[in-house]
Amino acid sequence: MLFEDLPLSQTIQQGISEIGHTTPTPIQEKVIPEILRRNDVIACAQTGTGKTGAFAIPLLQLLNKRVEDDKTKGTLSVLIVSPTRELAVQIAENIKDYSKFTNIKSGVVFGGASMQPQINLLKDGLHILVATPGRLLDLRKQGYINLEHVEVLVLDEADLMLDMGFIDEVQKIIRLAPNLVQRLMFSATIPPKVQDLAKSLLQNPEKIELTTNSSAAPSIEQKLYMVPKQDKVELLLYVMRNVVKNKSILIFRRTKFGVEKALQSLVKNGFKVDELHGDKSQTDRTSALERFKSKEVNILVATDLAARGLDIDSLDFVLNFDIPSMPETYVHRIGRTGRAGSVGASISFCSADEKKYIQFIETLIDNKIPVETEHPYPLEKNAEPVVHKKKGSKHKKGRKGSGSKANKKRWYK
Repeated sequence: MLFEDLPLSQTIQQGISEIGHTTPTPIQEKVIPEILRRNDVIACAQTGTGKTGAFAIPLLQLLNKRVEDDKTKGTLSVLIVSPTRELAVQIAENIKDYSKFTNIKSGVVFGGASMQPQINLLKDGLHILVATPGRLLDLRKQGYINLEHVEVLVLDEADLMLDMGFIDEVQKIIRLAPNLVQRLMFSATIPPKVQDLAKSLLQNPEKIELTTNSSAAPSIEQKLYMVPKQDKVELLLYVMRNVVKNKSILIFRRTKFGVEKALQSLVKNGFKVDELHGDKSQTDRTSALERFKSKEVNILVATDLAARGLDIDSLDFVLNFDIPSMPETYVHRIGRTGRAGSVGASISFCSADEKKYIQFIETLIDNKIPVETEHPYPLEKNAEPVVHKKKGSKHKKGRKGSGSKANKKRWYK
């Protein structure tokens, strides 16, 4: 199937063609007709398979004729809720690309940035709004957003939304939009909590699941390096010099402190690197992504904040410096490379105390991750996790302090 085979208007077709897309991805091929039929949908597919286009293209088609006939200021008809700022911005950019030759007005609001420009945007009138939950509710409380005319609600990356604790906000948003005629949910996985939300939100939905939950894209070459924890930084420098070289790489660490530590080691050794984590301002996060996308730096070190939805063209490698404790997180991380059928590679550093996490991951993806043995910091085959024993008091139990021993007089009795 080609995009031109779908019942899309000339202006929408032109926008799709302008960005070089001719053939819909499998998720787009299945979802677009269902949305055009005005069905509720719950869709599950690997990251990087074109989920944004799957809902953006048909929603633009449904809006286009109405907007052409309506010359008045835009009325908010479509609300797209996203869990992270970066993903919200990316969705909004994609919508602007697809709708380039239409009169549809779209915009994005998110926390961590000045509210006034977003207020000005809303005052001009929008047909489509992309938003993070917190900022959406803040602006609605202040009277700048009216959800009563919203007809279509899209929850993107629903599982991450719930993992981040947004369930109360999502339920409030649903209550504040009483005139919904279509509800769409997109997720990389559909665990029980997403199923429960779907039951309460969707009405007789079409369930579209292209792959088994949490399978890794076959186009990603995975490698596992077994390494003592204390040698991980040295192994990172070795891999950067001998494996990755000047290619683009996204490095994941579990904590913000870990990101800073890796950044310092790489900068000290002359690498071009930037960082991305939740303590960075929105301006810094945006500029870090832009520098990475424009190849100004070829290394980005990040927490799992960046593990979902970021669309980075031609990302060569993903490196898991720390193995995630949740196996689904591994799939989301490595899904940043090998997107939409392109070839990518992932490298994971596993210490003795992380072996159990690898077992969980291999069970989930139903595959063994090949182990790379040719490197200078191998982990001994039978190495056990390092156990840090809590040190107790150096004094024996019941021993008196020096004051008591001296039988000193005290002011209290």
